[in-house]
Amino acid sequence: MPYAQRGADGHIVALYAQAQPDAQEFVPHASPDVLAFLGQEGDKALFGELDIEFVRVIEDLIDVLILKNVFKLTDLPPQAQAKLLARQRLRKRLNGPMLLSGGNDVI
Repeated sequence: MPYAQRGADGHIVALYAQAQPDAQEFVPHASPDVLAFLGQEGDKALFGELDIEFVRVIEDLIDVLILKNVFKLTDLPPQAQAKLLARQRLRKRLNGPMLLSGGNDVI
């Protein structure tokens, strides 16, 4: 974690590995201020977008595995079942019906 030196406007003007007389603030590497100073704030936003897209891929993969009888929804922990079903219900409201399990089951 870096130690930040801030300018009069409150923005980071320098980062140090060790505390300095004018840089005593310990700041996490992933803090928005550090990312902005390093010019990487866009990378974090892109990573968040990719996470959202990846969640959709995982949901689709689970649907395919259930449809192919590789496993059942009930094989998942109850918390995972609840989250998956809640997301599928929301997707249905937003995008139309989604397949839940084998055959003709539609939520």
